[in-house]
Amino acid sequence: LFYVSILTSPTTGGVTASFGMLGDIIIAEPNAYIAFTGKRVIEQTLKQTVPDGSQVAEYSFHKGLFDPIVPRNPLKGVLSELFQLHGFLPLNQD
Repeated sequence: LFYVSILTSPTTGGVTASFGMLGDIIIAEPNAYIAFTGKRVIEQTLKQTVPDGSQVAEYSFHKGLFDPIVPRNPLKGVLSELFQLHGFLPLNQD
């Protein structure tokens, strides 16, 4: 089964740790806040400084965590193309 995850802001906690990151294609919105937990919790737990911007979609994209960053307006067209590439046909075939 072809599975597409769409990460919007905020995507945190269990969603990030589970089904949000399991998609065959993982799409994020620009500037979306994507993190397992907040910056303060990480810093208090690990006793390390978390870099500014490290929980923003663009940072994770450059680290290879997910596929494209797509604004909401063109998202329908991008999803349509992905489904067609994977063999799904539109319902309104004439």
